Amino acid sequence: MKNKTLIVVTGPTGVGKTELTLRIAEFFNIPVINADSRQIFSEIPIGTAAPTAAQQERVKHFFVGNHHLEDYYSASLYEQEVLNIINSQNAPISLLSGGSMMYIDAVCKGIDDIPTILPEIREEMMKRYEAEGLEQICCLLKELDPEYWQLVDKNNPRRVIHALEICIQTGKTYTSFRTNTVKERPFTIIKIGLTRDRDELYSRINQRVLNMINEGMIEEALCVYPKRSLNSLNTVGYKELFEYLDGLTTLDEAIYKIQSNTRRYARKQLTWYKKDLAYQWFHPDKIEEILNYIHTMLRNTSK
Repeated sequence: MKNKTLIVVTGPTGVGKTELTLRIAEFFNIPVINADSRQIFSEIPIGTAAPTAAQQERVKHFFVGNHHLEDYYSASLYEQEVLNIINSQNAPISLLSGGSMMYIDAVCKGIDDIPTILPEIREEMMKRYEAEGLEQICCLLKELDPEYWQLVDKNNPRRVIHALEICIQTGKTYTSFRTNTVKERPFTIIKIGLTRDRDELYSRINQRVLNMINEGMIEEALCVYPKRSLNSLNTVGYKELFEYLDGLTTLDEAIYKIQSNTRRYARKQLTWYKKDLAYQWFHPDKIEEILNYIHTMLRNTSK
């Protein structure tokens, strides 16, 4: 019998994960293991809706503002660090919460053992990307790994560059490392998904973008503008504001694009989550119902 349990709380961006997660963490008196691939960067707390200082005072958080934009980080590194935290905690219950699908899957299912990229390889690929552009490096990927080239989002430079880094460093295709083998975990997993009516969710997303702008997201984007070529800034919110800072669009247009692209990302998240039938879905306001479900699952797993 597994003597530890991991509670996973996820859902689309803007659904209301943060407050609910704080309530669960306070109820069980446990820290939050954050699962957001952008909130780890200390320079961009506003645009990533990272937990505030007050929220972190309420509950201890791991993986919030603990890296810099220039740092190399990956789902594989995250998997190992989270497993170390879970194993080292004396409490029988751990709590993982966030919206980064690959990070959550890395912890729950494991991730392929892909080599860590050498700094010189990463630097070489970034220089090629900046000099030649996305279309040319996509052509290179087609040459080195035609199978993955057919699958990859060719508008996502981060994915294309990472695959090429693997190909160049190892002399093998990126595809050869993608076995998708589910790893056994020494803990039981309870998966909770949060959802809202689509109109309600979209309204929250639109308002949250406006709140971010009012809280200083433009100034935040301006501070990181010199680093705009970094993969860590290739994300919704900053891409649109960089266009505004370049004078290519108005602020109103940039805000509209952020709202639209965030809604699109939320749909993508929901499509990903729905493939996993282990999730039990709740409205975020149903805290008592959610806690009762957790208690029932804990009792069942202890038998």
